[in-house]
Amino acid sequence: MADRRLQVFHAVAKHLSFTRAADALFMTQPAVTFQIKQLEEQYGTRLFERRHGSISLTPAGDLVLSYAERILALSDEMDTRLAEMTGEMRGPLLVGASTTIAEFMLPRVLGEFNAAYPQVRARLIVANSESIESRVAEHTLDVGLIEVPAKLSGLSSQICREDELQVTCAPDYPLAGMNSVTPRVLAEHEYISREPGSGTREIIDAYFLEHQIPPASLKTQMELGSPEALKGVVSTGLGFAIVPRSVIDKEIQLGELVAIPLKPPLKRSLYLVFQKDRFQSRLTATFIEFTRSKLKEMAS
Repeated sequence: MADRRLQVFHAVAKHLSFTRAADALFMTQPAVTFQIKQLEEQYGTRLFERRHGSISLTPAGDLVLSYAERILALSDEMDTRLAEMTGEMRGPLLVGASTTIAEFMLPRVLGEFNAAYPQVRARLIVANSESIESRVAEHTLDVGLIEVPAKLSGLSSQICREDELQVTCAPDYPLAGMNSVTPRVLAEHEYISREPGSGTREIIDAYFLEHQIPPASLKTQMELGSPEALKGVVSTGLGFAIVPRSVIDKEIQLGELVAIPLKPPLKRSLYLVFQKDRFQSRLTATFIEFTRSKLKEMAS
C-alpha cells in the first residue's frame, strides 16, 4: 500500500546505486530514475547528490529515508495484520543476525521455516551484534539474533541457545597438544581476535578481564570481521583464536584445526532481541518461538 515512489527511493538510498536498485526492484534503470525525479519535484528539493559516477544522500534525502523506513514498516505491518485476520501466515519478515549465527546456525532454521510457511518472505541482514541491536531498536528489523544481551532501552532479550567457546589453532601450533588451557597461558601466545563490536569479542574480553588479563596486554596479531577469516588465518599457524565450537567442527574433522577447551570453561548464551513496545505480529511471534525451539534442538 505504500507509495511506489517511496519504495523506489528507499531501494536507491540503501544501495546508493540506481542500477542495483533497479535490479532489486525488477525495474529498468530509466524507470527508477523517473520515479526519483518525480519525488524530487514533489518536494522541490534534491534527494541525491550525483557526482563522478556515484551518488550520496543530501540532508533532505537523509530526512526522507528516516521517514520512508517508518512508513514502509507500517505498511508491512498493516499487510501482516490484515493477513492474520484471514488466518494466513504471510508477508515480509526482516531478520538480523550476527555473523557467527548467520553463517553457522540460521541457514537451517530459515530453510525449515520457509518450508513450513511458504508465503513468508524472510530477508536476512548480517552484521555484528552491536549493529543488529541498533537496527532492531531503530525499527528497521523485526527480530535480531545476537551473542550478548541487548543493552539499548526498549528491547527485550530472550535466550535461545547455550554455546561453548574454545581455543582453536593449527595442529602444529605450540598449544595444539594441550588438554585444556588457562587464560594466563594464552597471554603468552599470539592471538587472532574478532573485531570491536563483535558479541564474541565482548564476551572473550570480559573472560580475560575476569581472570586478571587485560585484553590490551594480549599479543593480538589481527582483528578480523568474520569466523571464516579467523579460521583461515589461524590455519596458517600465525596464532590462536577463541571461537564457538560449532564454527570449527568441519575443520576439526578434516584435521585442519584443533580445539582446546578453556580452563575454566567459557560458555555464553545466544539471544533473540525484539522491540518491547512495538506491535508484534503473529508472524514475528511464530518465528521467535520456531527459532528458539530449532536452535535448542540443534545444540542438543
